[in-house]
Amino acid sequence: MEEQGLEQKVIETLDAFRPQLNADGGDLEYINIDSENKVHIRLTGACGSCPISTMTLKMGIERYLKETCPEIAEVVQEE
Repeated sequence: MEEQGLEQKVIETLDAFRPQLNADGGDLEYINIDSENKVHIRLTGACGSCPISTMTLKMGIERYLKETCPEIAEVVQEE
C-alpha cells in the first residue's frame, strides 16, 4: 500500500511540474517507478527533441521531485 502512495505522490508532483513543460510546447509521460525507486518518464513534444532536455530532466524535474518525494533516487528518461 505504501508503494501505491508513493506512486500517487510522484504522479501528482509530475502533474504540478507539467505546466512548465507545456509553456515551451513539451510534456512528459510517466512510465513507472522501479524497485530502486527510480522514476521512469518519457519527455514528449518539444522537450523530446530539445538539446537541453537532460538539463530539464535533472535540474528541473528530478530536483523538484526529490524535494517532494525524498524516497526517489533518480529520474530516468526513456526513449
